[in-house]
Amino acid sequence: MLVNIVSSSLSAPRLTGRDPERTQERILKAAFREFAAKGFAGARVDEIARRAAINKRMLYHYFGDKEGLFREVLRRKIAERQAWGVATPDEPSESLPYWFDLACNDADWVRLLEWEALQFFDKRLIDEKKRREAAALAVARIQRRQARGHLSKEFDPRHLLLAMIALTWFPVAFPQLTRLITGQSLSDVRCRNGHRTFLRNFAAAFRARGPKSNPRPGTGGNGNGKVESA
Repeated sequence: MLVNIVSSSLSAPRLTGRDPERTQERILKAAFREFAAKGFAGARVDEIARRAAINKRMLYHYFGDKEGLFREVLRRKIAERQAWGVATPDEPSESLPYWFDLACNDADWVRLLEWEALQFFDKRLIDEKKRREAAALAVARIQRRQARGHLSKEFDPRHLLLAMIALTWFPVAFPQLTRLITGQSLSDVRCRNGHRTFLRNFAAAFRARGPKSNPRPGTGGNGNGKVESA
């Protein structure tokens, strides 16, 4: 009986500290940094435990395994980003620079997704069902902005969302290409300011257009008084 009690106490994780929520938060922050640096496949539970300054068995106690931990990291991060998404300004001239600033300030999230793209490609993703639901909410927000006249209805809202993400995330996802093309590093405030200015000006392409009026002869179309169809 005594042997069983001693054995059980040795095998159980030591839940040191009186604040399990704080401990879990430390684990999740450490895991996010590790997954962003090395991807899901390359991340090591030992390193996450070391970063969080906890016993590895405590990590398993709270999250089960590495996949369970990755799933919780994703859910926490997606919930955070959904709150930022709700706060997105309606006007594209404001929302595009806003998304760019979010990407610059959350580069680890962009890196984590890049690792995931390399390691999973077209395979089923971890927690894919929940993430599809989150993506559907983002598309619905684009549709609402279209309905209110802030974004053009000429575009499929899914493609519009992809285009807006590409414009605002690309410099963060590929800083080396940004430097080669612009001659400036993304860490340079001039580079960031320049891209914000570009996004504000380019946003006109996404705006809803007013009613079209027929151009007067000789003032529009191909310059010869005839209007060509688009």
